[in-house]
Amino acid sequence: MKILVVNAGSSSLKYQLIDMETEKVLAKGGCERIGIPGSLLKAKGNGGEKIYNQDMPDHKVAIELVLAALLDKEIGVIKSMDEIGAVGHRVVASGEYFKKTTLVTPEVLKTLEEKTFELAPLHNPAAATGLRACMEVMPKTPMALVFDTSFHATMPEKAYLYGIDYDDYKKYGVRKYGFHGTSHKFVSSEAAKYLGKKPEELKIVTCHLGNGSSITAVDGGKCVDTSMGFTPLAGILMGTRSGDIDASAVEFLARKKGMSHSEVVTYLNKKCGVAGISGVSSDFRDLIAGAEKGNERCALALDMFAYQTKKYVGSYAAAMGGLDCIVFTAGIGENTPTVRAGVCDGLQFLGVELDEKANNAPNDGSIREISSKRSKVKVLIIPTNEELVIARETAELL
Repeated sequence: MKILVVNAGSSSLKYQLIDMETEKVLAKGGCERIGIPGSLLKAKGNGGEKIYNQDMPDHKVAIELVLAALLDKEIGVIKSMDEIGAVGHRVVASGEYFKKTTLVTPEVLKTLEEKTFELAPLHNPAAATGLRACMEVMPKTPMALVFDTSFHATMPEKAYLYGIDYDDYKKYGVRKYGFHGTSHKFVSSEAAKYLGKKPEELKIVTCHLGNGSSITAVDGGKCVDTSMGFTPLAGILMGTRSGDIDASAVEFLARKKGMSHSEVVTYLNKKCGVAGISGVSSDFRDLIAGAEKGNERCALALDMFAYQTKKYVGSYAAAMGGLDCIVFTAGIGENTPTVRAGVCDGLQFLGVELDEKANNAPNDGSIREISSKRSKVKVLIIPTNEELVIARETAELL
């Protein structure tokens, strides 16, 4: 079976076609500037690459162009649309409405659009737009929704509840949901395989560190806690997101800056994080370069990021009653030795000891062990593969 994985944004659409017998990526690409002049599709397949400079006024046209690329005589990898067994759609937030990967029906689509948009206003409407476009172009092909939040559905109440009136939680669904679930699921599973153990035997902390970052406690193969909350704004500071902040400080900032509530939330999402602390950039390469040149605010941003990540690792080790493995993944986690070293420094009391040479080695895209032979806790770098998780869950559902 071949599964098409779709990740739709408001003006973009990324895709991969995966052969589930071999789990090989047959084709991939992305549509850019949908609904904006100058739209294009960059497509790869059959050993070649092609750029389609074509106007894409909406996601329907984008999907039609993706399918044309898959059938293209030069870079195409299928001969008929019938070869696509199903489409798996990445959806950020499920609320409490969906606990697992779900086959799309009219009722499911209605719930998605009427109940979840306010939980992820930047992401879920875009996902629904891409879904409807696929349904229109591929009416007979099964569609599945794979949620970033599903892996975190195993959290106990004591972990996901906030200290608000319980009736308000039940009425409004205000609680911790967590995000990056497909990534945390993939790397924790790969860690168990690498260590030659069953997931049920391990206590793992997975650190998905990128422009958006989250840390998850995985005990026995299941999520028991995670750093992001009701929205992806919570947890550690990130590229432009503040991370955890006193709720009263939000009201104080709004009053002092003359902002509305929605404006200050946008500010916390778009103008803060390491970009706000450093005053330089949200790109860690720029921060490291700045710190090496003596920029104290760049150095401070890096220190804060590593410190806050380390606090979550330590607290999750306590929550699980032990720690067998730390996993670093995503853009920063896989490519920034300085951050990994900063996170692990001070965790020696847990038995964590890095191999400096292994930590500083270039990223070759493979699973790498960067803990020393004396370390009681394994420290791994594992490249994430969220698309493969989406494809697997779609195939399993069918």
